[in-house]
Amino acid sequence: MRHRIPAVTVGAALVLAACTPAPAPGPPPASGTPTASEIPATPAPSTAGGTSAPAGPPATADATVAGTPETVVADLAAPWSIVFRNGVPLVSERNGGRILEVAADGSTRSIGTVDGVQAGGEAGLLGLAVGSTGDLFVYSTAVGGNRVQRFTVTGSPGSLALGQARTLLDRIPAAGNHDGGRIAFGPDGNLYVATGDAGERDSAQDRGSLAGKILRMSPDGAVPAGNPFPGSLVYSYGHRNPQGLAWAEDGTMFATEFGQNTWDELNIIKPGANYGWPTVEGIADRDGFEDPVQQWQPSAASPSGMVQSGGTLFIANLRGQVLRSVPVADPSTSTEHFSRGYGRLRDVTVAPDGRLWFLTNNTDGRGSPRQGDDRILAVPLARE
Repeated sequence: MRHRIPAVTVGAALVLAACTPAPAPGPPPASGTPTASEIPATPAPSTAGGTSAPAGPPATADATVAGTPETVVADLAAPWSIVFRNGVPLVSERNGGRILEVAADGSTRSIGTVDGVQAGGEAGLLGLAVGSTGDLFVYSTAVGGNRVQRFTVTGSPGSLALGQARTLLDRIPAAGNHDGGRIAFGPDGNLYVATGDAGERDSAQDRGSLAGKILRMSPDGAVPAGNPFPGSLVYSYGHRNPQGLAWAEDGTMFATEFGQNTWDELNIIKPGANYGWPTVEGIADRDGFEDPVQQWQPSAASPSGMVQSGGTLFIANLRGQVLRSVPVADPSTSTEHFSRGYGRLRDVTVAPDGRLWFLTNNTDGRGSPRQGDDRILAVPLARE
């Protein structure tokens, strides 16, 4: 596989308030069996563990991390996603179901609790995305499965409040493992939704199932024009547990994916393409399946949230406990940053001041929390 893509820059920011305790989580959904990508690693020196599809000579990335990370927010409880709404950072708490507003001084306050969240294992309150009108889109686990909801948000920075909810899509298969959960707006203005196979492997190949897919919907939940399968939200299939979504300047879409015991993946997402799970895992060079542009051993990766800035993809890794940068122009190569320095990393984004923010995930039951965990850290970006 060969891909050459121009560079791009991404952005987003910060603001005000105080702190409230999280409510008790609801009962857990049915649990699957965790595999290598989900099981926490025994602390040890990091190994590169990565191989890639054949590629030409590496290109120089425009953006790279520069300097030592500093803590922006501390003492979070199993946080999962960070987004910015009109410059104000919002964070989801997986187990408590709360959405927090982050103030400029690093304090937090709850803007509201998402009703009906059923937390357990990897399920709970997961991805956030902000629409063009300022509405907040939320992926969470409820009694009937995973769902996507759209919320109005009222108030001003320091006093934001979660408004009325409208459910756009529900009954996405859910389990204690492989719930996907990342949502993001693409450059086309549509909402992309990453769903896991919920432990039912064959559902990833079933285009009639919402599990093991990347879905594409309008902000109102409708099937948008241009979807590859008529009348269907399915945009790509054959995924095990995709968790990071990002786009290059020319609209090329990337996704990270947890493998099972062999390979975690970075994929370029094409409409209607089949990414192979459970028939293949990693680079297989088999007709009918789309190969990843880069793969890593699960002990070195478990790639979760991802953002693109300055021609570079930045990927937060859980089991590998590392932030990776991948040049968009040559996605078969990567560089590790802060290996095992901060524990498990769940999400990453870019603040309006241009710094990279990344989120630790050590209090989710699989990490080894340190004093102040979980936290959001910020590090400057520089051009090479």
